[in-house]
Amino acid sequence: MSLAVVGSIAFDAVKTPFGERERMLGGSAVHFSLASSFFTDVHIVGPVGDDFGPDEYAILERRSIDTSGIETIEGGKTFFWRGHYEYDLNTAHTDDTQLNVFGEFQPKLHDDAKNADVLFLANIQPDLQRAVREQCDSAKFVALDSMNLWIDIAKDSLVETIKLVDAVFMNDAEIRQLTGQSNLVKAARELLELGPRLVIAKQGEYGAALFSKGGFFALPAYPLEDVIDPTGAGDSFAGGFLGYVAQHIAEGSELDEHSFRRAMTYGSTMASFNVENFGTERVRDLTGDEIGERFTGFKQITHFEEVAVSYR
Repeated sequence: MSLAVVGSIAFDAVKTPFGERERMLGGSAVHFSLASSFFTDVHIVGPVGDDFGPDEYAILERRSIDTSGIETIEGGKTFFWRGHYEYDLNTAHTDDTQLNVFGEFQPKLHDDAKNADVLFLANIQPDLQRAVREQCDSAKFVALDSMNLWIDIAKDSLVETIKLVDAVFMNDAEIRQLTGQSNLVKAARELLELGPRLVIAKQGEYGAALFSKGGFFALPAYPLEDVIDPTGAGDSFAGGFLGYVAQHIAEGSELDEHSFRRAMTYGSTMASFNVENFGTERVRDLTGDEIGERFTGFKQITHFEEVAVSYR
């Protein structure tokens, strides 16, 4: 069983009301890989500069993530993002973005990545996502993430790429923007008509919603006393979700509504750990026992007994 992710590898500088970090490992592919590595073998693909060194590789390799797909551009600098959050942690304020080597990224997939069971096209230009998708004919399940920038400047390309995947991860505002539907349910149904099996609406501190042709499922965010830094939470969510899907496929089990609901819960579980500290600091030191305990906690907070009620 294996999973490949193609996306950004970055250094982030983040300030929240609860502290700050000047330079920490980040990027969509990194957060996704760390979360999914608890469930399956992971191949990470993305570009870095000469400033990406042994300490950064060690964080990934300690989780047995295959880093052979990381391309070092000699003389280049790794993608850098600086941002801050106010007390409304749902909104990231970008202070500086330096694309550096990521600006000229042309994904190069080795055979193990091309032959992975599950493929995640992280938030990159839709033409690149489609080019990667076309290299991975043997993938049994493919998902993508996107954002408002690509809806603004490459909408037609994004729509064509969505037609080639099994699942779409976007926040609820982006799903409405892409479809022009003000109602999330109608917007998700319109995306499903393009071909995906699933549309997953990320809703920040309010949780996430899963739309499929067979039904609907929603989870709240896990109730936490300490939320420090939400950077990478969406990618950690996707990592938990697709990591479980990859494991489920490897076991020879059918992907059905029940398995997707469990995947949602594992995704929400991984996202909940991500926000408890800055960057990758919480997830990289996580244990399987902690994941299992929090998954059980999700079951408890979403379960209720049905009893007979008389209606008047």
